Amino acid sequence: MSGRFPPLREELQGIEPYGAPQLTLEQAPVQLNVNENPYGPSPEAAADIARAVGEAAVTLNRYPDREFVELREALAAYLNTSGGSGITPAMVWAANGSNEVMLQLLQAFGGPGRVALSFAPTYSMYPEYARDTMTEWVAGHRAEDFSLDLDAARDLVLGRKPSVVLLPSPNNPTGTALPPEAVSMLCEAAASYEPGGLVVVDEAYGEFRRAGTPSALELLPEHRNLVVTRTMSKAFALAGGRLGYLAADPAIGDAIRVVRLPYHLSAVTQATALAALRHAPELLGRVDDLRAERDATVAWLREQGFEVADSDANFVLFGRFGDRHAVWQGLVDRGVLIRETGPEGWLRVSVGTPDEMAAFRKALMDVTIDANEEQA
Repeated sequence: MSGRFPPLREELQGIEPYGAPQLTLEQAPVQLNVNENPYGPSPEAAADIARAVGEAAVTLNRYPDREFVELREALAAYLNTSGGSGITPAMVWAANGSNEVMLQLLQAFGGPGRVALSFAPTYSMYPEYARDTMTEWVAGHRAEDFSLDLDAARDLVLGRKPSVVLLPSPNNPTGTALPPEAVSMLCEAAASYEPGGLVVVDEAYGEFRRAGTPSALELLPEHRNLVVTRTMSKAFALAGGRLGYLAADPAIGDAIRVVRLPYHLSAVTQATALAALRHAPELLGRVDDLRAERDATVAWLREQGFEVADSDANFVLFGRFGDRHAVWQGLVDRGVLIRETGPEGWLRVSVGTPDEMAAFRKALMDVTIDANEEQA
């Protein structure tokens, strides 16, 4: 065989796989880089998950429920307590993490000759979903404070006529939440041309939003082209369970069924998610603690003179650094792993336990003092 092997698609040649740096606990005992919930499931929840998985195990010779009806019923019931109302199981779809939900949306509604659009800085996987589905990727830009210029955003949507608009709220990596009027405006803009576009509000961090910040779930009755996605990876402390889901008009779920792989949600995944939902109050019980720790971190960083983005998520974006990689490396050298992501000059730290955040603050101060001494 001549030429390059393997015969990878030309546009994928030389691309590094997506993923945050992974270090062992020995290398970095404090891991604050991938926005995980630092509080694991309670012993009661873990035992219920183990029992449910054990029951599923004896049926693994059979395919799982392809329509995961019981899980959709449980997810709809939960969403009606978490910012939504009137959400039915027919409006819910789920997959292996919100990443697969997004990919399925692009498989169904993107493709050659179609456009997916977002506003940078934004989640770094979005252009990869577009690339993988051969959808043209268009990125507008956010304002200096990471909010959306609504007029400019609407003009871009009307000009490019995207099939899918991706709007993380709270935004990753900035933590910025979108006001309802921004979502409504873009839904109306995306519905004004043929064949129209979907507006996907990615609420992966929605449970961490500050008091008074509404969920886009409230707008579902008003906009047929609105999709709201959630995940159980963050607030539910179930990152290892890989369960993401959406709420939307039932016709959108029907369209996704065309592209989904057969039996894509395993019996084990369904059993795990159902057990976790039975323990929703206790699993979500630390959300208030993480919100408080986040707000304290924002305040402390600002007191030290850093620029900090307002956050409705379980992470904080802060800067600005002339050499952010040197700061990141300095923290790693002190046993603290955060994320080098977002706009140039900024770093992102996930919110951990009080002890973890204390270690982060001490390490950051040590790095800052050492840098100042080197410049003196």
